[in-house]
Amino acid sequence: MSLQDSYKDVLDVAKTVGAQVEPREENGKLIIKGKVGYAFDRDRIWDQIKAKHSNWQNEIMVMLDVTHNDPYGVYTVKSGDTLSKLAKDIYGDMKLYPKIFELNKDQLKNPDTIKVGQVLKLPPKSIANA
Repeated sequence: MSLQDSYKDVLDVAKTVGAQVEPREENGKLIIKGKVGYAFDRDRIWDQIKAKHSNWQNEIMVMLDVTHNDPYGVYTVKSGDTLSKLAKDIYGDMKLYPKIFELNKDQLKNPDTIKVGQVLKLPPKSIANA
């Protein structure tokens, strides 16, 4: 089995987040090089690698340029989402939902009212946890 096959789940995440990547195998490592829109998307790729591949340090190298440095990322609201759910999923703490609300006051009037299809800006993890 090739490393590209072993890391198909990672390449699928890269595709899902819209990353433009060129995977290749070289000297026994999978090298993923390319561009991704936001740091949030890059981090989602890394989260997949670290969660599913115990030997990743020896098998993969990822070099992704981030094209948009601000905001940390964007998220399109889906049915069932709340700001606290997003805060828990993204930052690991549902109590950080006010940080998402503050960054999106241009389109949100109430943190309890978000609509399916809205595209919310996400604050950086460093600001969210400050």
